Amino acid sequence: MTLNLCVLTPNRIIWDSEVAEIILVTNSGQIGVLPNHAPIATAVDIGILRIRCPANDNDGWLTMALMGGFARIGNNEVTILVNDAEKASDIDPQEAQQTLEIAEANLSKAQGKRQTIEANLALRRARTLVEAVSGVPS
Repeated sequence: MTLNLCVLTPNRIIWDSEVAEIILVTNSGQIGVLPNHAPIATAVDIGILRIRCPANDNDGWLTMALMGGFARIGNNEVTILVNDAEKASDIDPQEAQQTLEIAEANLSKAQGKRQTIEANLALRRARTLVEAVSGVPS
């Protein structure tokens, strides 16, 4: 049995196909979703979506960087609407690392509450991109 997973941004469809299982990062922690999961709607945090495709049962997981949004789960359908998302395979590791370094520098230079909040948000996004390509939390 499988789930239909659809990951959407305001500009494009990132993913739309059958999956065996997902692990989704929400504002209250990670949740695993298997077929016949109880219906829920939840906020999606900045973080990694892990996807196990039916053909990949023993081959591991695919990863995707999500930049916050909402998810609806029910009737073996998972719809995730996020501000932005990137498949790990589409992320340039060197560019992600440079973005992380810039975000860290900007946070250390931030002045005032607003700049600090914006710099922290940019740092979380950059760390998510690095984690997506490396598979290891940064």
